[in-house]
This record gives sequence, C-alpha cells and structure tokens, in this order.
Amino acid sequence: MAARLSRATLGQLDPAVGVPGYGAGELSPGIVHIGVGNFHRAHQAAYLDELFERGLDRDWAIVGTGVRESDAGMARDLVPQDFLTTVVTQEADRSQARVTGAMIDFIAPGDGAAILRRLVDPRTRIVSLTVTEGGYYIDPATQAFAPDHPDILADATDRLAHPKTAFGLIARGLLQRRAAGTPPFTVMSCDNLPGNGHVAAHAVAGLVDLIDPADARWIRDSVAFPNGMVDRITPATSDRQRRALREDFGIDDARPVFCEAFRQWVLEDHFPAGRPRLEQVGVQFVADVAPFELMKIRILNGGHAAIAYPAGLLDIHFVHEAMQDVQIARFLSALLDDEVIPVVPPVPDTDLAAYKRTIERRFANPKIGDTIRRLCQDGSNRQPKFILPTLRDALRAERPIDGLALISALWCRYCYGESESRHAIAPNDPDWSRLTAQARRAKDAPELWLQMRDIYGDLPTHRRFRDTFCLALRRIWQSGTRSSIEHYVASRGC
Repeated sequence: MAARLSRATLGQLDPAVGVPGYGAGELSPGIVHIGVGNFHRAHQAAYLDELFERGLDRDWAIVGTGVRESDAGMARDLVPQDFLTTVVTQEADRSQARVTGAMIDFIAPGDGAAILRRLVDPRTRIVSLTVTEGGYYIDPATQAFAPDHPDILADATDRLAHPKTAFGLIARGLLQRRAAGTPPFTVMSCDNLPGNGHVAAHAVAGLVDLIDPADARWIRDSVAFPNGMVDRITPATSDRQRRALREDFGIDDARPVFCEAFRQWVLEDHFPAGRPRLEQVGVQFVADVAPFELMKIRILNGGHAAIAYPAGLLDIHFVHEAMQDVQIARFLSALLDDEVIPVVPPVPDTDLAAYKRTIERRFANPKIGDTIRRLCQDGSNRQPKFILPTLRDALRAERPIDGLALISALWCRYCYGESESRHAIAPNDPDWSRLTAQARRAKDAPELWLQMRDIYGDLPTHRRFRDTFCLALRRIWQSGTRSSIEHYVASRGC
C-alpha cells in the first residue's frame, strides 16, 4: 500500500527513499517563485533542498505562486502534501527517489493581495520565475519586448491595480517596496532564454514604461536581473509515472517529477539583496553567462528541434526511440558537427565536442520518457530562439546552412497537421491555426511559409536561405522525411 505523501508519512517510506532531514519549522521564506512546474521542482527547488539538507541557508525557503489557471491545480495538489515533491532521477541502469521540502507555502493564482504581501515582505530577497520561453511577451521576429500585447496593455491600463501578469506583480511589488523604503528584491529568471535576466528586465521595466517612465528608469537602475543558464531534461508527468512511483517506491504523490540525473545551473553573481550559497551544491557563479547559455540553447535545444520534427512526422513517440533510429541520430550528429558547433563561440573550461557527446547520451536515456510531442510544441516561439539565430550566424560566416534550413522545412511540414502515415497531428502551438493554414499553402509554394515575418524577420531576403529552404520543403513532399535527412547526411560524407 503506497503512503500518501505528507510530512506525517515520511517515516513510513522505504529507507531507500531520500527524505528531508529538516522540518518545515526550521525554514523561513526568502524566495517567491512564480511558475511552479516540473522544471522548477526538479531544478531550483532541488538545489535548495540539497543546501538545506546540509544545514545551510535555511532562511531561503520557497513560497510558490503563479498567474495561470494551471497553477491553481498545482496549489490544490501540493497543499495536502505539505508542499513536498518526489523527484525521481533516472539513468538507463538505475532510478533514485528523493522527497524534497524546499517549498513552505503556495499562494493560488488570483489571490493578488496575498502574493503582493509576500513580494513586499522584507524577508523576500529573490523573486524567481519559470514562465516558459513564450511567457515573456517577446516579438518573435525582433526578439524585443512587445509592449502592445493585450496582457501587458491590460496591466498598464489598470495601472497595476490588479496585475494579471507575472511582470505586473513583480513591478507592483518593487514599487511598493520603494515607497516603503525597503530595498528591492533580485529578479531571477530560470527560463531557457538567451540573456534571460535582460529579457526579464525588459519585460518589467517595459510594462512600467507604459505607466510612468520615471519608475521604469528606477527599476532599470536599481533592480538586479542576473542572467542564468539552466539545464535538466524534465518531461511532463504522466499517470504511468505516478503509477510507477507507487509500485516502485511506495509513494502516492499527486505531483511527482521524473527527470535525468544530469543538471546544470550557471548564474551571474549579481544579488545585491543576498543569495543562498548555491555554489556549495554545484551551481557555477560566473561573471558572464552568455557563452554557457549560447552553447546550451544552440546545441541542446537546437538538437532537440533536429530530432523532434523528423521523429514527429515518422510517428515516433519517445525521444530515446528517435535516438535509436539510425537515420535521425546520424542527422543530429552531422548537423551539430557541421553547422551548429562551428558557430558556437568558445566556452570557458568546456570541450564542445565532449558536450555534444553528453547531449547525445542524455537524449538516448530510455528512462526519461520524454516525448517527441513535447519537443515539437510551441515552434513559433522556439524556432526564432533555437534555430534561426544559428542560421543567421552561419549565413554571416558563409558557412553551410542546408541542415538548419531543413529543420525549418521539417517544422513547416509538421505544421501541415498530418504525419507521413496520414495520422492527424493535434494542435501543438499557440498559433497552430495560422501555422497549419500557412503550411498547407506552402505545400505547392514553399516561399509562402517564409512570409511569416514575425517569425523569420528579414531571413527570406537572404537568397541562399530562401532557395535552400524551398528546395528542402519540396524534397520532403516529393521524397519524404527519411529520404530528406538521408540526403543531407550523405551530402556531408557521414
């Protein structure tokens, strides 16, 4: 019989399961985190749990909250289990479970007054976020903050009286602290974006600019937004995994997280209000995060896109199954070697070829159960961040772009909404209707796909890219996905 997870049942768990050696009463809040999804609980919260386990910095516990409807479900599930989460790390030959206890409270979305009380509490010295790549109101073509987004305009029109966005909450919290004479908290983005600290700063100050430019200047001048690179493959949790947790470890957890053992966190050391000593548990503090994040975004996230769309079109369900497909694995390897790594600048104390091998091993881990559909989702936000910047650099350097253009063509073919076996592909992007309509028009006229300037910007004016993309899409429709990726691999002599 599995034990329902709570502080009261920790003593009933199998001794092989790690449990907190500290009680909730030994912790006090120091961080408000917005967006308590799987990644946060497998990454930031797991690092803090390890720190607390060592008896260090227990005044940096997490208070979770959110702004989306799904965050209300998280609150309902975590409250009865005392905010505990079971994190199951999985490698091909072993699995290990640990119950983490770094969170001590959760404020449901909609309770703006309670969230603001936490934000203005002097004990709150860091506000962190995982609101996904698409949650920062970025124009896909320019990669700049989009002040005309309806959500932003709503918060600005309301003058932050009842903020609905994460950035509206942060802005109001900062301004109320300023009025009270309380030093500002540090805003720490934990999302997978290049320059995520800068992006968060542009979102907060850009929103306030619409209300009072003087307040916006104060935020830019007085508030710290450190950049950071985060990495841990953490799929969505399924009923299959909840069942496995009950059967293998005897734990009934409404919100467990299954993830790989690998993790990485590189942070700019800019925390004027103080920070926990995360370097004690493996976080790298550096002066410049940019080389690390560029490496990760282009090799790991770009690599994800390289396997996702051919696998999706071939009805492959899991990521590790795609890596077992010889053609897809060879396509990934050739693309990274020939087109991606050559335009990744050097990274301190890092061998890019060794990093690539680590990525391939991680993708092939059969225990993770990461899905191809997850990697394919939200392409309209991910392509401009993970593929198109590499393509631009390759064009500037007059290097090959055939594989990068092929990924974009495979994405177009995926957005057609039908796999090669004629199975329907369910909507998988916030802009799915437009993408599907455009992909269907592009079947006979590939250049029409590139007319989405909000995604491609001026790239279609580069004749080499335009011609290479059109040739790739025509080949996919004429000869199929396998023939297209095999043609690429053969052309590289692999």
